[in-house]
Amino acid sequence: MNLLIDDLPAEIIIGNKGYAINSSFRSCLKIILAFEDNSLTPQEKNIIMLSNLYQQQPQDIKQAIEQAQIFLNGGRIAEEENQPYRLYSFEKDAPFIFAAFKQTHNIDLTKDDLHWWTFLALFMDLGQDTTFCQLVGLRKRIKTGKATKEEKDIAREMGDLFTLPDLDDRTLEEKEMALEFERKVEEARLRRLNGNG
Repeated sequence: MNLLIDDLPAEIIIGNKGYAINSSFRSCLKIILAFEDNSLTPQEKNIIMLSNLYQQQPQDIKQAIEQAQIFLNGGRIAEEENQPYRLYSFEKDAPFIFAAFKQTHNIDLTKDDLHWWTFLALFMDLGQDTTFCQLVGLRKRIKTGKATKEEKDIAREMGDLFTLPDLDDRTLEEKEMALEFERKVEEARLRRLNGNG
């Protein structure tokens, strides 16, 4: 699929039948928000996905789920995630994402209706000078242990604005201690391998 020359999909083919879809970014974000919600079961998340995406429910539910996931991933089969942490949330960071679209692309997401794939392409190209991208960058530096002392202080001052809901509910200090511990263990392991310890 080439966004420059191909029409954006308005249906998903399952078997030999095309099923009309709600391709609006709003419908798709409702699905993404459901998948961010740890209180929902996988079955509940799939029900929300199917009911929000398909205008008429396909008979082959397994294929409908697989094709929905490909559509939501911009037409690509999702790869295994190598990143063990989240850098943004469409729920928590919604105001910053809204502002970043306005600042970078001059698009008002409250008024403009975008196809999901258009939204994804523009989302991946939000300006580095936006608050959203700066926040994502800071989260990444904190989570990878590459943040400066000043950046760690800024993150602490931001409090709840900085943290994301995830399975890891440790405090920033606890996460920093765990990273420091992991670094020390790795250093000791390398010293042993090199015959220095």
